[in-house]
Amino acid sequence: MTSVPELTQDEVAQLLEDHPKWELAREGKAITRTFQFGDFNEAWGFMSRVALIAETQDHHPEWFNVYAKVEITLTTHDAGSDGGGLSIRDTKMARAIDRLV
Repeated sequence: MTSVPELTQDEVAQLLEDHPKWELAREGKAITRTFQFGDFNEAWGFMSRVALIAETQDHHPEWFNVYAKVEITLTTHDAGSDGGGLSIRDTKMARAIDRLV
């Protein structure tokens, strides 16, 4: 498996500045965001749209859904040398997800 370059500290700072509703998680190796919708149908529709983007980008989120709430975590499992981190893939996915809401 080929390693994907991790974002630098400056690139992570820019990612968070560009997407202020996302927060660092997993000791800086991931970002996370919680979305609240009006009901389950809205949440499921959102998840379906994210799933289509994920397939197109070949970069799939980790997520959790309860009724109208969706929690998404983005990380690149093959980034860096120590088992994962943030990469340009996460930046692109966060941008695409933010455009949906």
